[in-house]
Amino acid sequence: MTEKTKGKDPSVLLVDAVKKGMLDKKAQEILSLNLGRINSTVCDFFVICHGTSSTHVGAIADSVEEAVRQQCGIKPGRREGFVNGEWLLIDYLDVVVHIFQEPVRRYYRLEELWADLPAERVEDF
Repeated sequence: MTEKTKGKDPSVLLVDAVKKGMLDKKAQEILSLNLGRINSTVCDFFVICHGTSSTHVGAIADSVEEAVRQQCGIKPGRREGFVNGEWLLIDYLDVVVHIFQEPVRRYYRLEELWADLPAERVEDF
């Protein structure tokens, strides 16, 4: 544990690793939603982004998993959507990662379901 990470919530450290993995592969419109204020949710955070193709989406997912493995030492509990590459879900229990192709993200508008929650748009960190 470094001075920078000392005392930080493990979920926040995980979100930071996810965002780093996304940024490393130039994911677009990265958004972190804090679901922790809702008592009935199954996780603390959603981290959402999109890519330009199934190849790009897959590369983002691989980068996220690698960044989380290196920074947090954990593997996902569940992975879904890797066959068609339109909407990939990586479940780290407290943090759920959604990686879309852009048209699919625009269709489902997942972040609009949680519009009243604290959200952080990620440009670079």
